[in-house]
Order: sequence, then structure tokens, then C-alpha cells
Amino acid sequence: MKQYLKDNKKRQSFPWLMLRLVVCSFASLVMAMNINSFVHTAGLIPGGASGLTLLLQEVAKKYFGLTLPYTVINLAINAVPVYIGFRFIGKKFTLLSCWVIVLTSVLTDVLPAYPVTRDPLLISVFGGVINGTAISLCLMMDATSGGTDFISIFLSERRGIDSFNITLAINACILVAAGILFDWSKALYSIIFQYASTVSIRILYRKYQKATLFIVTNKPREVCEVINDITNHGATILEGEGSYEHCERNVVYSVVSSAEANRVVNKVKLADPEAFVNVMKTERVTGRFYQRPTD
Repeated sequence: MKQYLKDNKKRQSFPWLMLRLVVCSFASLVMAMNINSFVHTAGLIPGGASGLTLLLQEVAKKYFGLTLPYTVINLAINAVPVYIGFRFIGKKFTLLSCWVIVLTSVLTDVLPAYPVTRDPLLISVFGGVINGTAISLCLMMDATSGGTDFISIFLSERRGIDSFNITLAINACILVAAGILFDWSKALYSIIFQYASTVSIRILYRKYQKATLFIVTNKPREVCEVINDITNHGATILEGEGSYEHCERNVVYSVVSSAEANRVVNKVKLADPEAFVNVMKTERVTGRFYQRPTD
């Protein structure tokens, strides 16, 4: 609990808030440059609010001869997700996310394009990785790039599920629309872009992913204290018998965030060097599971 309170105090400090602002501003710059230098070069329609914005820009240009600014469309599309953020997620989180949305939109309109390559496959893969990395930076700073990210976080916090597949499904609908309206080859490359982006986020940001711990130990109380101090989660102590030595063994069972699992394992090994730890991926948790609130 002491470690948890210390981490929570750090999150409220002024230097941490400034770091969040700087990192999110840098991520916005990267996303804007990625759109201009990669996405526009290959004519891709990525998923999310940015993809829907680019899709509407292309529709207006092709069918109505209008050139619409990225900023106006993107801000309009993000109106409902921003409301969801203020209403259900957190005010500081949403305000910082609004900064990311506005800054990314404006920079996309004003920054020039510097094409690195014109190979659509290279653009799809590396552009997707860059996009996912930039979004992950925002998420690590308790913010988001907007659009489907708000929806994903809302579902993760309310339903306790990893929303990877839900986000991918929403983005797939946008890409199918792009294929029907324009070029299927570009839509298929856009799917590669979005998949690379989503996988990058899944690898780099693991707050809403969960891990199950089974810890065989002779010091169950100390291990439970370690888990509580780091994660603010409880644990269940199971009594058992070692099959080889036929002696009493205790098994500590707990579910924690995947982002905290390594810290827990390292501290457990300090509390009991003889502990046997099994970490397993958890697909879904129902019931009382503490999730650190978003500010």
C-alpha cells in the first residue's frame, strides 16, 4: 500500500504533469508527420478518428470537389468520444487528450510532407509501427489520441476486457468503406498499417491487459504484502502439498495488471528467493478487480 500511495502522489505532482504535456506534444508531432509523410504518400486510410477524417476528406474531394481541412473534420468526429471521456473516464485525462487531438490536427494541416519512401508495403508496416508507438506514448502519459481510443478505454474500464479485437473491428469497418468507395488495394494496405499500429500498442501499453500469478511459497503473508504494496490488489492463499517431498506448501493466487507483473515477480523473489512463480496471460476478469482510476 505504501508503494501504491507513493506512485499515486507522483502522478499528481507538477513535474509529472509537465512531463505528460511534453511527451504528448512530441507524440502529436510524430503522428502529424506520420500522416503527412507516410499515410498521404501511399493514399492510405488508417482506422480510428484520423482514418475517418481522411476518408471524409477523400469523399469530399472526389465526389464534391471540396478540399476540407483536417482540423475541422477531426475535431467534429472527436466530439462524442471527448464527451465519453469527460463523463466516464477522467477530466485531466480528457483535457490532455483534447490537447493531443487539437495539436495533431493543426500540425497535420500546417506541416509539409517529406516522403521517405513510396513503397506502399514499407509505408504500411513502418508507418503503422510509428503510429502505434506515438499513440502508446500518449497512453503511457494518461492521455489518448482520441477517437476509438476513448471507446476502447471506456470498454476496458467498464467491462474489464482487453479491447484489442473491438478496436480492430471498428477500424475494419472504416477500411471496408474505403475499399468500396475508392481502391481495394489501398484499403488492404491500410489494414496492414492499422494491424501494425494496433499490435505495437498492444506490445508497448499493457495497462488493460491482465496476468494471473500462481506463487508457490513458504512465506505467503510476505508475498501477499508485496502484491498489495505494488498493485493495491489482494490475493488468495491456497494450502497444498508438494508431490515430491510430501510437505506442506502454500500457493498465492492473484490477478494483476500485466504492466505490473514484472515488478511483482522481482519483489516476490526478494521476499522469498525460493518461491516458484507462474505468470499466465488472463483473457478476461469478472467480479471485483481494482483498476487504477484515470484522473
